[in-house]
Amino acid sequence: MSQLRLLPSRLGAQASRLLATHGVQRFSWYSRSSGPPATFPSSKVGGGSSYMEEMYFAWLENPQSVHKSWDSFFRKASEEASYGPAQPRPLSVVPESRPAVLSRTKTSKLVEDHLAVQSLIRAYQIRGHHVAQLDPLGILDADLDSFVPSDLITTIDKLAFYDLREADLDKEFQLPTTTFIGGSENTLSLREIIRRLECSPFPQNTYCQHIGLEFMFINDVEQCQWIRQKFETPGVMQFSSEEKRTLLARLVRSMRFEDFLARKWSSEKRFGLEGCEVMIPALKTIIDKSSEMGIENVILGMPHRGRLNVLANVIRKDLEQIFCQFDPKLEAADEGSGDVKYHLGMYHERINRVTNRNITLSLVANPSHLEAVDPVVQGKTKAEQFYRGDAQGKKIGFTTDPRMARSSPYPTDVARVVNAPIFHVNADDPEAVIYVCSVAAEWRNTFNKDVVVDLVCYRRRGHNEMDEPMFTQPLMYKQIHRQVPVLKKYADKLIAEGAVTLQEFEEEIAKYDRICEEAFGRSKDKKILHIKHWLDSPWPGFFTVDGEPKSMTCPATGIPEDMLTHIGEVASSVPLEDFKIHTGLSRILRGRADMTRKRTVDWALAEYMAFGSLLKEGIHVRLSGQDVERGTFSHRHHVLHDQEVDRRTCVPMNHLWPDQAPYTVCNSSLSEYGVLGFELGYAMASPNALVLWEAQFGDFHNTAQCIIDQFISTGQAKWVRHNGVVLLLPHGMEGMGPEHSSARPERFLQMSNDDSDAYPAFTQDFEVRQLYDCNWIVVNCSTPASYFHVLRRQILLPFRKPLIIFTPKSLLRHPEAKSSFDQMVSGTSFQRVIPEDGAAAQAPGQVRRLIFCTGKVYYDLVKERSSQGLDQHVAITRLEQISPFPFDLIKREAEKYPGAELVWCQEEHKNMGYYDYISPRFMTILGRARPIWYVGRDPAAAPATGNRNTHLVSLKKFLDTAFNLQAFEGKTF
Repeated sequence: MSQLRLLPSRLGAQASRLLATHGVQRFSWYSRSSGPPATFPSSKVGGGSSYMEEMYFAWLENPQSVHKSWDSFFRKASEEASYGPAQPRPLSVVPESRPAVLSRTKTSKLVEDHLAVQSLIRAYQIRGHHVAQLDPLGILDADLDSFVPSDLITTIDKLAFYDLREADLDKEFQLPTTTFIGGSENTLSLREIIRRLECSPFPQNTYCQHIGLEFMFINDVEQCQWIRQKFETPGVMQFSSEEKRTLLARLVRSMRFEDFLARKWSSEKRFGLEGCEVMIPALKTIIDKSSEMGIENVILGMPHRGRLNVLANVIRKDLEQIFCQFDPKLEAADEGSGDVKYHLGMYHERINRVTNRNITLSLVANPSHLEAVDPVVQGKTKAEQFYRGDAQGKKIGFTTDPRMARSSPYPTDVARVVNAPIFHVNADDPEAVIYVCSVAAEWRNTFNKDVVVDLVCYRRRGHNEMDEPMFTQPLMYKQIHRQVPVLKKYADKLIAEGAVTLQEFEEEIAKYDRICEEAFGRSKDKKILHIKHWLDSPWPGFFTVDGEPKSMTCPATGIPEDMLTHIGEVASSVPLEDFKIHTGLSRILRGRADMTRKRTVDWALAEYMAFGSLLKEGIHVRLSGQDVERGTFSHRHHVLHDQEVDRRTCVPMNHLWPDQAPYTVCNSSLSEYGVLGFELGYAMASPNALVLWEAQFGDFHNTAQCIIDQFISTGQAKWVRHNGVVLLLPHGMEGMGPEHSSARPERFLQMSNDDSDAYPAFTQDFEVRQLYDCNWIVVNCSTPASYFHVLRRQILLPFRKPLIIFTPKSLLRHPEAKSSFDQMVSGTSFQRVIPEDGAAAQAPGQVRRLIFCTGKVYYDLVKERSSQGLDQHVAITRLEQISPFPFDLIKREAEKYPGAELVWCQEEHKNMGYYDYISPRFMTILGRARPIWYVGRDPAAAPATGNRNTHLVSLKKFLDTAFNLQAFEGKTF
């Protein structure tokens, strides 16, 4: 963690380099702090340390009196040791004159004492938090780390660590530029230095009292200095009388709110803040300071403990809306399943009373997977900055759980955005925290900067109000029960100081109690719970005033041909002058140009056209994930790299139209949990953006399962939160092993909320209505045109739903997997089902088998059908949209071929893929009068084989079955 070296070490380390030409030898000098011996230059003619010390003292008195090599040497050593300017400064203990007879021992002592004091100060800055008084219960030695670093002067005898003695305590030492403990004083006695570092009383800041500070790992000198100044300067935290009264009033509200809930609903779980009530005034003070600094929007994420208190006293949610949540007779509005009250979020714009400025506060709803909200908050913050033009992060801040901030990669920049994490008193999972908050490269400029504030507290009750912690921690909770509440402690202190009277204190309590009682009375009039009142991300103007879609229609998703041609031309060019691209990429661009001339597209070009057309319409498109800039399979190439100028890049997508929306494409790390959470949060901020996350391989979503399960699949049902985030999951059985083959479609389908047994009414708006009622949309496109349309439909729909797309791997370059402009021009739309259009469709009465499938296996089936000469007897229909299930179109296809056997064919194993999802829905459509036979691989534990030959054998086996027209004779269902 150390970033500095002591001056002796610097002197020795540079001696041979700077003095080699002056015939200087080296000798060893043992530092009194830990570490190897440092080396110093000495003259060949003797004198050793005395010679160097003479040079040093001469340089201090007059830098021009020594050789320029010594001047340069001492300047560099002084600068590196102090992080300050390399100007000559007097020693800590410098006599008024230096007699010629000054003894070598005394001279060495002066130099060493000077350096020792600097080392001592630095030791407290690095490790002072180890001995800070952070245990309010006084049980530190019971089960916590009681390590005391050896270089901290906690007792007089430890002065010997620095070769200092008790007699040195009253000597005056000049303070280095790396500390601010002196305030306006340049020198202090050693006794006073130690006192200010370790044990000085309030309001003097210290490293070893009730605040611990760990910051010296930061690599930025200015940031370290800023923190030192704010923390060490004497009196910097001395409150005015008015500030003390404000703090007391906020503490009253914090504690009396918890007391009120405990009195009214003693047997209800509420995850109260008892034991950490100071969090409320601390958080409010941070928000006040943020407002003073110009921040207009604060986004919070926090666990459930203390959430109701934050909603009431920080966000200022109406108390009656909080209290009515405890009413067991409260009826739920028809807005989804809802969630427990201590998971709900809130959005509120109000005037900050301290600054008289508008400030918007947003508390993001989140599940009991506490750390999962951290990247969501970061993503939402980044989006808010982007849409408001706050490129430097000067107006929008965020707060979140401390576990995120500890592992956050962002550098600290407290002058711009304040992040004040909320203390969480449940058990932490450090591995999950580090995992959640791993960064992607593109996030290094998000300006979500962290200042970690851990509020040291205890939990007065158990995990929740129904627990009895004495069962397992009797001694700790005996201590907790003896604790004087913080409100009483602080009130007694202010009363003793005369800052407030007892009567004023009691009136403040009575005033807030009255507010709570009146709100409680009003809460009894609340009969229906409206989850939308707890919305954390409203989209003004997107829905009606009642929160409903403005229509139940979706326009055609095709675009004019001239637009397709223009995008294709830009996609196959390099818009910047004198920009040299790789020769292999030149071939790819020529291929795109050739396709554009032939009015065809492959997968990559179809995506380009979907994105480009949305950009023209003012829709911001953001794509992130592993290797998305070029594409995992080197098919996309949205970022071009100059082969002759380092780090010069070009994004042609941003050169399509004069006034287009911006396109953001950025590679991310392999922390899917954190990255997907970030993109989900980004998509929360605005409905007018297409936000996509692409996994390197589809099964990489495994490590983001918490975000998928708790936020994406269930978000609207729990929190009425619409979200249009898109997941691109490469999927396909291609003999490449069990990993990276399957995107696990069965998991997404199992969590889809459409009813397999409910026969729907096929109304005119059935397609859009079905999409509105589902929790997410699951598709497996078999053509580039389908992919193009489904991306555009995602934005043109009058509401937002998460979209799960199983994208191809081998189909990216499959010669048959191409689409014509005719399938993408104006008037065309996404086809939920692509019916058979070959010979079998011309004579449906002759068709003996109708195969339904989805995705890549279609191309295997078409090839096999042709090789067996069954084009007239076997029809193949593709499901492009799997969920919500296209009941109407499947019914139409089944009725078209009344004499045909119905088969579902998939390349996945029977216990995976789609069969368990589609089978009961087919039975509902067919009235259970006809079977839907399964063709595919047998059930298995692993999603794919690792043996290429086994893969090909199993492929041939199920293709043979698919076209064996006698395969199901005599079988029943």
